[in-house]
Amino acid sequence: MRIPSGIEGLDDIIQGGLVADRVYLLSGPPGGGKTTFGMQFLSQGATFGEVGLYVTLLESPQNVINDMSNYAMNVATLIKMKKLLFADLGPRMEYGYIDDLHEVINSDYEVGYSSVEGEAPSPAMVFKEIAAYVSEYNVKRLVIDSMSAIRFSTKDHSLEEKEMGRFIRNLKNLGCTTIILSEMTDPNSYSTEQFAAHGVLFLHNFLYGKKMTRAVQVIKMRGTKHHCDMMEVEFTDKGLAIKSVLV
Repeated sequence: MRIPSGIEGLDDIIQGGLVADRVYLLSGPPGGGKTTFGMQFLSQGATFGEVGLYVTLLESPQNVINDMSNYAMNVATLIKMKKLLFADLGPRMEYGYIDDLHEVINSDYEVGYSSVEGEAPSPAMVFKEIAAYVSEYNVKRLVIDSMSAIRFSTKDHSLEEKEMGRFIRNLKNLGCTTIILSEMTDPNSYSTEQFAAHGVLFLHNFLYGKKMTRAVQVIKMRGTKHHCDMMEVEFTDKGLAIKSVLV
């Protein structure tokens, strides 16, 4: 079964949408539109009753909510309906953050708690928290922001690859469609997560002619006919929109 991505123009080039219950990797440089892409994906599902969970390991949920409220995604409404949830698993919190969070957004927003201050969360800890949300709220769409913020082993590269592969394999068993955001900037620098994911999309942000241009490229999409050309991306009132092939 395929589900709509929520990104204007994307489903047209991937045979009608994403295959449900799979894990996809969305990579790209800063300013490429990764967060916007993830929120469009969740909002699309939430609008039609599918609970979506945005797991943030770098930015605070409130900042993401504020930024995405500039788009016509009905973020605030979906949060109040408990169709759009946020879990903060980041390593640091400012003094008084928990108290302020309870006072300002606890009644309407579902927000988790961070790991030990100053320490990046381990893949096991992140997965355990996510699995609890999926089970309790019947989450159907999941966005993890981002892969680079999870504390995989750095002492042994082979061990790091095994941990990363194990993490993605466990995500595949959750029964929801997952998009993992990644800070990778070179689509030709292949990594463990690219091989393990069912699909890989890359967002570009570069100088094209005399202007900065954003584009998306489908690097990999298992079980799906697609091309690998770069498609121009524009930011609209609704979020990202894929236009024509860059020539």
